Amino acid sequence: MRNVQIVVLEQRGRVIWQVKMGQRGVSFHEELAARTFAAQLHMRLEWLRQQRDAANAVSQEPSHPHQD
Repeated sequence: MRNVQIVVLEQRGRVIWQVKMGQRGVSFHEELAARTFAAQLHMRLEWLRQQRDAANAVSQEPSHPHQD
């Protein structure tokens, strides 16, 4: 998965904070809003990575026949 980045841009003489992941981005007029969104996105992506890794670990475990 890609990393989350914050890019500072200038549009029409105003500073815009853009949170980017790959080619996609969300723009904010306030730095705090951009940083908050980026932190939440980063945490969510990390959680998704952990879920994926846990699912892969379970699927790679050898199956044991059920014994009664």
